[in-house]
Order: sequence, then structure tokens, then C-alpha cells
Amino acid sequence: MAVAVVDPSGVEGIAHPLCDGGAPGWAAEWGEDSQFGPYAILELPRRGGGKPVRQRWRWIPAGSFQMGSAENEPGRWNDEGPRHWVRLTRGYWMMDTACTQALWCAVMTDEGNPSYFQDPERPVEQVSWDDVARFVVRLNGLVDGLASGLPTEAQWEYACRAGSDSALYRTAGTSGAIEIVGTCNAPALDGIAWYGGNSGVDFELKNGVDSADWPEKQYAHKRAGSRKVGKKVPNGWGLYDMLGNVCEWCDDSMRDYGGEMVVDPRGASTESRAIRGGSWDGLARFVRCAYRFQNSPEGRYSDLGFRLVRVQDK
Repeated sequence: MAVAVVDPSGVEGIAHPLCDGGAPGWAAEWGEDSQFGPYAILELPRRGGGKPVRQRWRWIPAGSFQMGSAENEPGRWNDEGPRHWVRLTRGYWMMDTACTQALWCAVMTDEGNPSYFQDPERPVEQVSWDDVARFVVRLNGLVDGLASGLPTEAQWEYACRAGSDSALYRTAGTSGAIEIVGTCNAPALDGIAWYGGNSGVDFELKNGVDSADWPEKQYAHKRAGSRKVGKKVPNGWGLYDMLGNVCEWCDDSMRDYGGEMVVDPRGASTESRAIRGGSWDGLARFVRCAYRFQNSPEGRYSDLGFRLVRVQDK
């Protein structure tokens, strides 16, 4: 089972979420597997009937990590440094994929699907931070005790890394390092992420974006867009598409990094919100654990979605 990064402070994290032998009250199913650890499944009726919509959540244990990127990391931007220790004192459940269009429609039953690339199994996109806030209120009202929300930047990066201190999260047989050999060509991304170099390979929707002229692609393709969730290799905590497919909203704004260790950091409240992860149309340098940018909470784009967390009670 994957474990949290060792906390240099020596403070023990919060206990295993299933240690009392009971499931979270909001879970329709729960358990623990040998590869990724604890999981819980949220289940909601599907709009229009049929099988319910099921969303798996993975447990992210409390711990510490180095946030930001090393100065020699390929593709690095200055706002990714200085690299510094962050300690998260509370574990949390996190959706193992970005919110799908099926889940969005199961919650927002009186609204249409806002996504440009329509498919129940693809991430919902063209949703603003404000739209997501409305979704969270609705979802928490439907599921007693869920108390979900968007992750902070620190929670997002910690979960994405899953113990890695490299540019990418490590998977079997990989180091997590990235070599950028072209604007849209980083071979290490192919197994874990949909990005500008591969998102158009065998793309099947008719409204794909013209990608014929995208520079230095890993593979030749002419039309591209978002892809079904969960089709690439997950990270060490069982999270899919933390890099690529769609960028993801965070709850807070981007904070200025310092060199000192910080505990449970949160960006200052500003008019912008942090965005993480890179996307199906992203350049290779945008699809790294430390990459960050921000946008107005009113922004809606076909490469921008979200996933939620449920932080453990104190």
C-alpha cells in the first residue's frame, strides 16, 4: 500500500480512516486494496434512470512533502519556487477522477450539461469556479455528512505527487523525471496523461479541435479534445488524470512561495483562483506536478474541470 511522505517534524498523522471498521456515512461501498489503500464509493441516481452514477474516492493520508519544483526541472516557471516543505495535518478523501459529466448531471438535475465534449464518461468542463461552488452546495445537500469541497493548491499537489519529488508522479518502471524533446512532446507523459502530444490519437468525437498545426507533437493527429476518465495509469494513491485531460480548479488563490516550512497553507483570498494539472491541449511543460496558474472564478473553458476532496474531521 502506498504511504505518505515521511513527516520531518515527527508528528504522527491522523489515524487510518477505516480503523474503527466502519465506512464513512456517505459511502455506498468501501474497502481497501493492496495496491492503493482505502477507498469509498459515492452513489447517486442517474438522471433519466438506469444504473446509478458511482464515484470512487481515495484516501490521502496526512503528511509532508516538498512543494514546488527543483531549479533544474525541465519546463520550470519561476513561480514554482522556492521549493519548500509543507505539512498537511489532516488526511482527506479525494475523487479518483475529475468530476464526470454523468456525476455533474446527477447533481445538477435541473441544468443541462455545459461541456463542449459531450460524453458521460468524460470530465465535465466549461464550468467556472462559481459553477463548481454551486455544485458543491447541491452535492453536500444531497449526501448527508459528505462536506466536500475543492482542494487547496497544497492538497492538490500533495495528492498528485503521491510521494514523488520529481516533475511527474512515479509509476512502475519510471523515475518521475521528464524530458521535453519538443513543444508537445515529452515521452514520459504518454502513459499517464492526455496532453497536446497525444490527445488527438484515435479521437472519436466529431467536434474535435483542429490540432493539425500544433507544434512538435509526440504523435501525429488532426483533431483533439478531452478523453474518457481513468484510461491512463494512475499515481501511487490510485488517482487518475491528475496530470492532463482537463486542468482542475483549486479552492484558494496562488500564494507566493517562501523557503520556510508551512503547515496547512492556503492562498490569500483574491479575485483569482489557482488551477492545476495541465490539459488535453497543454504544452508538455504545462503537464507537471508543480505547474500552476490562475484565472478569474467566472472563467469557463473546454479544458478546465475539477475534482473534490472530503477532509477528515478534526
